[in-house]
Amino acid sequence: MKRILWNSPQQVMRFVADRTGETEYKEFAAIGLEEDGQIIAGVLFQAHCGPNVLMHVASDGTRKWMTPAYLCACFRYPFEHLKVRRITGLVRADNLPAQKFDEHLGFVREGVMRHGASDGTDMIIYGLLKEDCKYLHGRYLEALQREVYEYRKAA
Repeated sequence: MKRILWNSPQQVMRFVADRTGETEYKEFAAIGLEEDGQIIAGVLFQAHCGPNVLMHVASDGTRKWMTPAYLCACFRYPFEHLKVRRITGLVRADNLPAQKFDEHLGFVREGVMRHGASDGTDMIIYGLLKEDCKYLHGRYLEALQREVYEYRKAA
């Protein structure tokens, strides 16, 4: 059974850092997803500055983590809790699957950060505006509410 990890930021950060090639992230918030006690996805939020926050996403390599409840949690946190107007994602120019993934989520390619990665690879800048995010309401919100209800009932 999948369960959203709300209170394991260091664990989730290690998971994301290991998969993004970073040594670690500092000053972040994190939401993870576990299945059978193993983290299968993690989202980090960093550099919150008023209207914007950076989002870093990593998974176990499958798409089975993309549950409606988890997607809702990962987008409601920045848009509803942090009150940002946009989320920015940075994707390596040589990571075509990640670019397609961001675009599938609704992010729009906005530019290129030349030599933005530590190894000199360009980084593609993606942005998602709150009004363009489809994961805040409807079946996504209903799924998140069910999961939160089940979590509280079990506690």
